[in-house]
Amino acid sequence: MDEYESLSHSKWECKYHVIFIPKCRCKTLYGSLRPHLGEVFRRLAEQKQSRIEEGHLMPDHVHMMISIPPKFAVSEVVGFIKGKSAIHLARVYGERKQNFVGQHFWARGYMVSTVGRDETVIREYIRNQEQEDKRLDQLNLWK
Repeated sequence: MDEYESLSHSKWECKYHVIFIPKCRCKTLYGSLRPHLGEVFRRLAEQKQSRIEEGHLMPDHVHMMISIPPKFAVSEVVGFIKGKSAIHLARVYGERKQNFVGQHFWARGYMVSTVGRDETVIREYIRNQEQEDKRLDQLNLWK
């Protein structure tokens, strides 16, 4: 956790908690997509010299903790990952008559927060997000 990355003239530790959703928040991230999409995100992050430290695909959104070098803007890396993964999904799964239309798979925005010294808390939050959503759904049944 306290290891710093290096560029030619700098040491850095820039980690972000990122959340984004598919268009219309449709629950398409399960089934055949879920095991495949994590590796796609990791390969795309590496192309921008970034690393996905932690991630979890929920039925209708994506949580990830990503390490991005300071020479790249967060919006540049997240936009690259979203755009290229949408193209990949359209190519791979578009033939299967699913409703993936290339670059329009993901909704336009995303949420980002700096990790700072709360890295372990955010890692636990990402890991346990699915159980927490199920617990909250159960509580809402009684309303």
